[in-house]
Amino acid sequence: MRDFELYQAVLGLRAPWTVVNVELDVNRQQVTVTVEAGLGPHPCPECQETVPGYDRKRRRWRHLDTCQFTTWIQAEVPRVRCPTHGVKQITVPWAEPGSQFTAWFERLAIDLLRECSVTGAAGLLRLTWDEAWGIKDRAVARGLSRRTQDVVPHLGVDEKAIAKRHRYLTVVADLEQSRVLYLAEDRTQESLESFWATLTPQQREGIEAIAMDMWEPYIQSTRASLEDADGKIVFDKFHVAKHLHDAVDHVRRAEHRALKQAEDTRLTGTKYLWLMRPKEMTSDQRATFRTLQHTDLKVARAWALKERFRQFWDYTYCGAAKKFFDRWFWRATHSRLAPMAKVAKLIQRHLPNVLTYLQHGITNAGVEALNATIQWVKKTARGFRNVEHFKTAIYFQCGGLDLYPH
Repeated sequence: MRDFELYQAVLGLRAPWTVVNVELDVNRQQVTVTVEAGLGPHPCPECQETVPGYDRKRRRWRHLDTCQFTTWIQAEVPRVRCPTHGVKQITVPWAEPGSQFTAWFERLAIDLLRECSVTGAAGLLRLTWDEAWGIKDRAVARGLSRRTQDVVPHLGVDEKAIAKRHRYLTVVADLEQSRVLYLAEDRTQESLESFWATLTPQQREGIEAIAMDMWEPYIQSTRASLEDADGKIVFDKFHVAKHLHDAVDHVRRAEHRALKQAEDTRLTGTKYLWLMRPKEMTSDQRATFRTLQHTDLKVARAWALKERFRQFWDYTYCGAAKKFFDRWFWRATHSRLAPMAKVAKLIQRHLPNVLTYLQHGITNAGVEALNATIQWVKKTARGFRNVEHFKTAIYFQCGGLDLYPH
């Protein structure tokens, strides 16, 4: 009798449900709990009106293991005849409609799927891969359906490579809560426009700033979908820094090739020295770097221009920052360093939305952190052939969703 009471409490059963049998099969290492309900009347699952019973349908659900024995809940679930909705199976208190697992089992599975691959979780839970993936897929669908239409003031937009041959996902994230809000295939203007279409007018009005890189399709999509978009677009300072680092590296590589032809190996093995800050170097690296820094090398001048631009981000007023940039732009374009001049002109073309950083102070650092998790998801799964599966996995790990069945 104690076993009956235990499972009655664990499953949260109330009238008309009751545990009528608990059977232990030692040879098959499983426990079967039989639950029963009267034939009727019962509430219709659609309208909650009490209607007459129709028949019963036998079903069973996988439950949490009992002392490492596989445990099953089985019941003859009544069906009712509703004059409005027809014949419907009533809901059971231990599982969601259509699920073959109890809510407690799904909660455990979701916790395991958060920590390891689908294959690993399936092995631990003694499920097939399809069953484990089904739990993950339903959890994401459940979480997305529970999302409320909250205003998100600071957004981040970035792309993520999903496979070779330039296949990308557009990632839209909430920078304050570090969660993925939306995923779309490719990185075209239409990819981002599909996100704007999901927002209510209040959500659009509540957007204060959007951090992104200088990718024209994203810019055009934002301008077409938001009022005062130019005052809200913030070009991510880390992408600006990446352009400057790439320019320094282009200068170094070209100069290194020229020096090697003259049998000058000063730049051999110095690639990362020009990309590091002196305070992050070891004492030996710092000594080597300072020796190179005080020579007439082109890469030393490129590095100095790159480091000088850091001061731009410290300004508070746009007017002062604009004056600083004008002086820096003149030096970069008159440095006779083509890569640095090219980056300077790129920043000048987009300067209004680089200056908006001083007003909003947001970056895509949160999206880059999410990208690291997304990369872990892809690596753990050994890649995804199905893009929809990849999106589901990203929402599962990075969506900030309420995944558990209640």
